[in-house]
Amino acid sequence: MSQSTTASGPRFGVRWANTPPIGETPTEPKSIGFLIALCAAQLGLFTALMGPVMVSMAMKVSALTEDPVERTSMVGTILGTGAIAAAIGNVFFGRLSDRTMSRFGRRRPWLVGGALVMALGMLMVTQVETTALLTLSWFIAQIGANAALSPFIATLGDQLPQQQYARVSALIGIMQNIGILGGIWLSNVFAESLFLVFMVPAVFGLIGMTIYAVILPDPVRTERPPRFSLLEILRSFWVSPIKHPDYAFVWWSRFLVILSAFLFTTFRLTFVQDRLGVPEAEANGVVLNGVLVYTITLVPIGYLAGWISDKTGRRKALVGISAIMFAVGSYLLMHIDSPLEFYLVEVLLGAAFGIYMGVDMALVLQVLPNKDDTAKDLGVFNLANAGPQSLAPYVGAFLLATAAGASGPNYTLLLGAAAAAAVAGALVIIPIKKAK
Repeated sequence: MSQSTTASGPRFGVRWANTPPIGETPTEPKSIGFLIALCAAQLGLFTALMGPVMVSMAMKVSALTEDPVERTSMVGTILGTGAIAAAIGNVFFGRLSDRTMSRFGRRRPWLVGGALVMALGMLMVTQVETTALLTLSWFIAQIGANAALSPFIATLGDQLPQQQYARVSALIGIMQNIGILGGIWLSNVFAESLFLVFMVPAVFGLIGMTIYAVILPDPVRTERPPRFSLLEILRSFWVSPIKHPDYAFVWWSRFLVILSAFLFTTFRLTFVQDRLGVPEAEANGVVLNGVLVYTITLVPIGYLAGWISDKTGRRKALVGISAIMFAVGSYLLMHIDSPLEFYLVEVLLGAAFGIYMGVDMALVLQVLPNKDDTAKDLGVFNLANAGPQSLAPYVGAFLLATAAGASGPNYTLLLGAAAAAAVAGALVIIPIKKAK
């Protein structure tokens, strides 16, 4: 397939220039229009997906129970099970998208279909009222979201030349966090209606992903892949750390840093209520303000970090610095007792995550083992995203319940574990050889 081959055939009525053939590294920078559509998809998906993780699910659970320990346990169970669905779905559907021979391309059907299933799962969340049914509904939403997310992330490897890796990584990270802010803001705007709290972001995510699917120059796979056996399915979840040590080190760094972040963010709303003593009616607003200053800090620092990384070619030091900043922020959270101090720490954490998201995906793309299996390898890598999100609610709920007393859940133990994970995430970056 030449560089001028149609992305999805003449059925769409558009010929896409500079469509990279499957398995080849692109050389031409992507246009502003493509990047805008990419950002819209990321923004929409994370507005829908992360609002419930940060606030909306805790709001739903708070409507069912007032006991703080039971509330954190329910949130942990629901979000943790959903994150398991994300881990499985991310790898499995990424592998399927690598093999897809649809007339519409490899990635496009999954982008739209996954977003539709996610919206259906969100609709179910609004209608059920037991832990078991909430867990099932959120599981379905996560399966759908990751059926879209894994092919979406794979398009970065499909479409981007190396000189755009870090800057686009920064844009993706910025949109992710603006999406989180948007999800929390919408939960405040529609606080009187849990139906709208979940469904408005879900529709936004579906629209964003559909726009990107239409714009995407997605080449059609013409060679039939080998039969998809059980062994092949199992191999979809594995990349040898012996053959690809740099990939393994980057994987563990991401796992530990995301675990550090989610040990806190999963319980951010309950932290504000239980540790800072903010009344339930005001807690959502405090969280929104915290995420606002976090995001305002993250946006310029994230883009600057990506620009510096692309200019200098350096990735490792910036990732390590951001991980250490996470550790410091987690430690400081142990010693605050007012919303103002909470906001100040959110500034530090926003700067840390800005640097991290501005560089980390560029580092990942640089150490991918096989361009022919981009979605599969990124799917395995995204286990380092979904895995700690699966563990954080369970581990966090356990740590919070450990030695919990009259003062409430044990946030000191939780935050100490978060700080330790971040330090470990910085250390495992050091041995990487393929990147500076």
